[in-house]
Amino acid sequence: MKRLSDESGGIKADWINQPYITKSLRLGEKENFAGKVSRADNGTLYLSNPIFENTYSKTDHRHTARIIPIYPETRGLTSRGLRYLIQPLLKNIGVLADFIPEVILKEYSLPDLTTAIQDIHFPKTASAAERAIKRFAFEDLFLLQLNNLRLRSRLAKEKAPSLEISAKILESIKKRLPFELTDSQEQSLEEILSDISKTTPMNRLLQGDVGSGKTVVAAIAALVAGYNKKQTAFMAPTEVLARQHYKTLANLFGDISDISIGFLTGSEARVFYGRSLENKISKKQLLEEIANGKIKIIVGTHALIADKKSLSTGTGKNGISFCDLGIVIIDEQHRFGVEQRAALTRQEAHPGGETSCHFLSMSATPIPRTLSLTLFGDLDISIIDELPKGRKPIITKVVAPSDRLKAYGFVRGQIKQGRQIFVICPRIEISEETETKPITDRVKSWAEVKTVKEEYERLSQKVFPNFKVAMLHGRMKAKEKEEIMAGFTAGKTDILVSTSVVEVGVDIPNATIMIIEGAERFGLAQLYQFRGRVGRGRHQSLCLLFTNSKSATAQKRLKALLTAKNGFELAEKDLEIRGPGQFLGEKQTGLPDIAMSSLNNIELIKDTRAAARKTLALDPALRKNLSLKAKLKSFERKVHLE
Repeated sequence: MKRLSDESGGIKADWINQPYITKSLRLGEKENFAGKVSRADNGTLYLSNPIFENTYSKTDHRHTARIIPIYPETRGLTSRGLRYLIQPLLKNIGVLADFIPEVILKEYSLPDLTTAIQDIHFPKTASAAERAIKRFAFEDLFLLQLNNLRLRSRLAKEKAPSLEISAKILESIKKRLPFELTDSQEQSLEEILSDISKTTPMNRLLQGDVGSGKTVVAAIAALVAGYNKKQTAFMAPTEVLARQHYKTLANLFGDISDISIGFLTGSEARVFYGRSLENKISKKQLLEEIANGKIKIIVGTHALIADKKSLSTGTGKNGISFCDLGIVIIDEQHRFGVEQRAALTRQEAHPGGETSCHFLSMSATPIPRTLSLTLFGDLDISIIDELPKGRKPIITKVVAPSDRLKAYGFVRGQIKQGRQIFVICPRIEISEETETKPITDRVKSWAEVKTVKEEYERLSQKVFPNFKVAMLHGRMKAKEKEEIMAGFTAGKTDILVSTSVVEVGVDIPNATIMIIEGAERFGLAQLYQFRGRVGRGRHQSLCLLFTNSKSATAQKRLKALLTAKNGFELAEKDLEIRGPGQFLGEKQTGLPDIAMSSLNNIELIKDTRAAARKTLALDPALRKNLSLKAKLKSFERKVHLE
């Protein structure tokens, strides 16, 4: 160890396995040192492996005596190494052309690109660093807002079929429903019907809590298209959800004889012709009936955009041929890639010259207001914020390990009363990778997480041997999953142990208890979705959150689920607790880190939106801002909002 001292005091420094360093330091020399302060066994504080630079150095300090950049690191590539590489490069970059218009930079007090690049790496002051961070956050959100506004403008110039319906027919459709629409359902339906009556394409997001009745509103829009001799493609991310939508449409509107409903997944094809006439047909036959316009509503998974060859027709590779597509409805659209969604809406021209169809996206995942303004700025938004009349609020409780047996006793009582139970586990089974990894806190933590296969065996053999327990997970074959869900729906199964495959699209009115194992492992939006699988009948329902975690953050998040009045309030709390990065997932959005961390800054979002509007008002085609136009084109390729 070497002792370092100045007029303020002294401290020892230790360089492990680096004896050459101590030999190069001479008594009386002045150096700047920076490193981690550690405590020795005897309680003495010391600097561990500090970096140092000579105070008389003629070059700017890279690592000490200033605000220094910390970069994402990996093996063999450290922040120190990156600083060595980057600092000399910055001295030779010259003046960079800035793609943000000068009028915008001045209005929002932003540094130019050259200054911002210098200050994001090696700022002279903390305020300079903050201004640089603001500049780059503004930059990315500004490009995103420009992209959204240009998409809106482009869409407004396209043509779509005008789909209208008389008040008399609309009222007759509503009378078929076994329930009365809520006020927010009526409002959302009115907004959608107004959009599709126009000759410009609808581009709308329908948001609503789990069980709020989004499918019914979308189904009515599909019927309106059918009455106008147009087709509707209704795409869902999973077979379970697609089947649920198909059954809902068939049950509510299946007796309308002139509007048939098709169902297509990777493993099955069906047609409901109305008046209880349903046939299981070949995919080839189904595609032919879609192509000739006999089927007006087609519900399915990604099979709706699969190439014809993979669907055994042997012709072409452009997906299903619709006769005259009027509306595309996509549920939980964030689960599809951008190209998948585009493939469904990119159809052949309609008869009469129309080139586009109306687009409706549905989501039960509540999105906070700031994110909606930013991520879905190209969409109009309708919100269903009421539950159907007569629904009882779901009671939610966090169950400590010591209360597990009491909870099981309650479950037995519910089953004896004829109720059914969901049990959700984070994983299917313990992976070989986890079993062979060296024991670390993270691996040990995952090893303790309940798995579907283990929990199924434990519950069926030891805890509830007198009840019927079934298992469901994503690796099962489609037919096996269908049989298990059919048994649970029919009441033949008491307890269903599953992964998140039942997160959406399962409607079992008799299921009254949702047990979630390892609840802290799921996001709040996902927990909210799980909870929405119960509470759909007349019986009081409960959601039991099982957790062994003592983490303050985990407890805070679970408590938020207990207190939030609705999904949107919960989403705001989740955003506040976890931040935008974890709420959305950086890899999912493709947004840069700085922009991601700014998604809960409502003022910055408003500023970037106003700046984008001003820029396009002055130069709609960006002919005077060619560098901005090129940057925006590059940005559009890189950012995928899924």
